[in-house]
Amino acid sequence: MLARDAIIAAVADAGLEHTAIDGLLINRSPLADPESLPLRLQQDLQWPRLRLLSGIEGEGSSAVQMLQYASLAVAAGLARHVVCVFADDPIRPSGGGGQAFSPPVPVSGIDGWEERCGLYGATGAYALAAQEYLDHHGLDADAFAPVALAQRAWAQRNPRAFLREPLTREGYLASPWIVEPFRLLDCAYPINGAIAFVVTTAERAADLASTPVHLHGMGQGHGGFAGFGQPQQGLTGAALAGRTACAMAGVQPADIGACQFYDAFSFTVLLALEEYGLCAPGEAAAFVAAGHTAPGGRLPCNTGGGHLSGYYLQGVTPIAEAVRQLRGEAGEGQLEEPGLMLVTGNGGRLDYHAAVLLARGAVL
Repeated sequence: MLARDAIIAAVADAGLEHTAIDGLLINRSPLADPESLPLRLQQDLQWPRLRLLSGIEGEGSSAVQMLQYASLAVAAGLARHVVCVFADDPIRPSGGGGQAFSPPVPVSGIDGWEERCGLYGATGAYALAAQEYLDHHGLDADAFAPVALAQRAWAQRNPRAFLREPLTREGYLASPWIVEPFRLLDCAYPINGAIAFVVTTAERAADLASTPVHLHGMGQGHGGFAGFGQPQQGLTGAALAGRTACAMAGVQPADIGACQFYDAFSFTVLLALEEYGLCAPGEAAAFVAAGHTAPGGRLPCNTGGGHLSGYYLQGVTPIAEAVRQLRGEAGEGQLEEPGLMLVTGNGGRLDYHAAVLLARGAVL
């Protein structure tokens, strides 16, 4: 139902007739029941003659991958107008019989190891990577505080954000540990919801009702899990995704004016700044602490509050905020000149990465 409503709203926003849609790409949450968002969503929408239909599975990178594949499809003439949708409903009323644990993210390659160590859900797996990062660069857990504070400052300007109360460093440090080095406020804020967007060619978009956002470059990078006891820097696929996207757009990281990072945890913002070439290795924590990613900073990041203070709808959260900014619809949080915007997604335990470069105009 959430997906259906989001799709209907996106099609109306574009000023398209319902029958103009001839492509549908679906991204369901990796933890959701496959039947919660099946291919037969097509039937619910009464689209009997789609030319493109698929479910995209790249874990947290799936939404950005959907945008990439839809762009390739319309450029190749496979479809004219493709709707991409993500929906999730992890928040359920308590059944009174105890809370079930989320399945672990496999990090060891040893059957059952994660369960025996209590590494349920993604938090423990990412905490191991985060602690490795802190140790490698000689940082302490307080290095993550400026990320949470900056994104809360952005969330205060976004009426769609779920956590908008002012946050101080003392308030951050008072939040409980979940898995060290992560406190509660280092973790994404899950909600029930859906986001859909329409992809078409630049020529067709010029005639539609809404201000178009243009895609200039895209890339993926899938490094897999490198194991323990090795520096994290350079071991994920983010650097490869970023290089590919920049080469396609004919730009350098220095040309990027703002970022919308996939931030399931505060740590991933620091790692993304470094791996996408926006900060030198080990320098992202100081960069964020200096206020460069916060309102008024020289590289605004996660301007809707991101996953930490905005809402966690996986990879569509950063896409939606990029569209709001580039259309000039971000209200109090609107950037004066967003410029070229980097949008990223990552999944697994930093295994899967996808990135796009978006801008207002068709020409940079």
